[in-house]
Amino acid sequence: MPDRSSGSAFPPPALGDSLARGWDEPDEGLPPSDWGRPRGPRRTATVWLFALFIIALAAANAWLTDRLTNEAFLAWATIFTAISLQALPFLVFGVALSAALTAFVPVSFWRRAIPRNSALAVPVAGAAGAILPGCECASVPVAGGLIKRGVAPAAALTFLLAAPAINPVVLVATAVAFPGSPEMVVARFLAALGAAVVVGWIWARFGRTGWLRMPRADHDPDASKWRVFRESMQHDLMHAGGFLVVGGLAAATLNVLVPREWVIAVADLPVVSVLVLALLAILLSICSEADAFVAASLTEFSPTAKLAFLVVGPMVDLKLIALQAGTFGWGFVRRFVPLTLALTLIFTFVVGGVLL
Repeated sequence: MPDRSSGSAFPPPALGDSLARGWDEPDEGLPPSDWGRPRGPRRTATVWLFALFIIALAAANAWLTDRLTNEAFLAWATIFTAISLQALPFLVFGVALSAALTAFVPVSFWRRAIPRNSALAVPVAGAAGAILPGCECASVPVAGGLIKRGVAPAAALTFLLAAPAINPVVLVATAVAFPGSPEMVVARFLAALGAAVVVGWIWARFGRTGWLRMPRADHDPDASKWRVFRESMQHDLMHAGGFLVVGGLAAATLNVLVPREWVIAVADLPVVSVLVLALLAILLSICSEADAFVAASLTEFSPTAKLAFLVVGPMVDLKLIALQAGTFGWGFVRRFVPLTLALTLIFTFVVGGVLL
């Protein structure tokens, strides 16, 4: 009998097949740990490049310590180091929890926990994202696995948006990055959850099955859960760590090199400053466990503009767009990303205007 998962003798199962078979089918396994991830030589090359980067930094530190004493450089280095050291523990903890969810929580759990009715399933999925942590890299394949096993696409996509934006690790990191400002934590939670739920409801009403191209499950069914955990954490830590470094470098550079009058000119324009930081969040693609520390360093911008950075980034950024396109197809991305971006901005302005 031909294997559905390895050949083309059978068409991919329809999204409703899981519902037609019922809920008592045995779990077919976890979502593949390598969806949207480079494999083989590419993954090894990434590890070696990161190792060489660390060695180069150490060598440069030993060689240039006595030479680079310019005040601007020292300020830049101080800002970059502070951002990185503050964010790193939350990044590691968040990646570990995300890998544990991928490896040890079967997709059948989500199938049983989320209602079949889309209108009810969407807020439940949003609340699940607030309870169970997961980074952007993990949320896309998990959402694909949920849809393949019969969960309403609108609910799975709501979880995809909510999990990296408002999970406990992210909220604690936000509280640490903005000490004495609990309203920023509340605003981030409300704006991100509201945007995720409304996106889900709109998709439930107007979304079409044909807009989603489901991936083929080609993972090794015999892989142990500990192996999935190890590989997931290794990849996500290397991937998210790289984006943290890029974000820290960009934030430090903005604080030191960009003329202060330029920053003040943009920061003093309420709408423009929000749009600028939203665009910056999309381009930097910082892991949500670390983005609060970068946002806090942008001291010239208003709280609402910083809120835009925190709400837009975990839901719409370059790496997420690439992962979504590889998993669900560009037809999905062309519809889903503009909708998500519009709603995140709307909720940022509304919640920021009320609370901040």
